[in-house]
Amino acid sequence: MVASSACSATIGQPAPPASIRAAMGDETQRRSLLSARDLVKVFVDARGRAREALVGVDLDVREGEFLSIIGPSGCGKSTLLRILGGLSRPTSGSLECAVDAVGRIAFVFQDHALFPWLRVVDNAAFGLRMAGVGARERRRRAMVWLERFGLAAFADAWPDELSGGMRQRLSLARALTTDPRVLLMDEPLGALDPQTRLIVQQDLARLFEETGVTMVLVTHSLEEALLLGDRVAAMTARPGRIAEVLQVPLARPRREDTLDTTAFAALRHALWQRLEREVHSAMELQR
Repeated sequence: MVASSACSATIGQPAPPASIRAAMGDETQRRSLLSARDLVKVFVDARGRAREALVGVDLDVREGEFLSIIGPSGCGKSTLLRILGGLSRPTSGSLECAVDAVGRIAFVFQDHALFPWLRVVDNAAFGLRMAGVGARERRRRAMVWLERFGLAAFADAWPDELSGGMRQRLSLARALTTDPRVLLMDEPLGALDPQTRLIVQQDLARLFEETGVTMVLVTHSLEEALLLGDRVAAMTARPGRIAEVLQVPLARPRREDTLDTTAFAALRHALWQRLEREVHSAMELQR
């Protein structure tokens, strides 16, 4: 789906097309497409009891990067993603959005949320249909992405005829068909079996490297966060804060054998050292 932006202000100027990632230069110098400052989110239940989900969150999403967000269960990762995408408003704090990202933020959820009464190609084209694109053009554009995800042969099939991995690839195709500037993903691979998950991870890595679309992924998997991310934002236990943002200095393209390298093992160890105490804290909160 494509989310409308809830940004309170805009920053920067429209950027040139992101077709050549290397031309963007040093990622630390890239402008921010989304910039969150001192975000707080408080939920109030039916009895009037307040629960802090996020407190003092500062985070930038840089143009052309893949940002992974990881943290213990219940720390507010999904809440933060929904705020970044304009699906929820913070209780306080600010979210600024680059002018060329307003209205061009797409979401992919863990539940693929496909429409069972629409054929595969019509699911892929749904965002374009909502945008008023004509039937012939939206089918053409949808077929481009179905081809890239290996689903073109199933264009006229129904969603329930697809495997779990194929449905999730269709969900990704639907989001990318809308030509987003930012793609936000909330544990889209969490329900897949390990083998299928690895294949879709490789699809994501390849598409990120080819398209230049800015991507943000919420995940519980250390390996997934590091394999895909240029940076990994590690969150604390509830109420969630950004504890640290780690750079991932691994060359691209990254593939399955990247997981077996000494450099990857060292990064995984460092990330787990940062998260382990927070995971134990989260477990105590759940008792």
